[in-house]
Amino acid sequence: MVTTKRETKTAAGRPIHQVKAEFFRTLGHPVRVQAINLLRDGEMTVGQLQAELGIDSSGASQHLAAMRRAGILEARKEGTSVHYSVRDPRVFQLLESARQVIGSHLEETQALLGELGEEASAEAASTTKTRSR
Repeated sequence: MVTTKRETKTAAGRPIHQVKAEFFRTLGHPVRVQAINLLRDGEMTVGQLQAELGIDSSGASQHLAAMRRAGILEARKEGTSVHYSVRDPRVFQLLESARQVIGSHLEETQALLGELGEEASAEAASTTKTRSR
């Protein structure tokens, strides 16, 4: 692998861009994003998350384990229950930033569609006037 002078590496020697990509890949599943949103109000047990997400225990465990390995979630065992919470509240800010970027893009797209609709209406009216003559 060829590295550039600017490439920053982590303490483990891995390029930081690779670590970032893995982090975002972990967040790249709708169930995981939904689980994080559910944890916004505080910790939940695996059973609670499973019920809210509408997935089986195997699926819930896999998603939660992946997010725990990535450092997104932390687990606390209490008796026979495992409680999950978001490790760093900046994850919520990250998801909010993503929502804002997506919302802005959708607003721009909606404005463009509106302009195209107006243009099409004007062209249709012009065509109708031309035919009437």
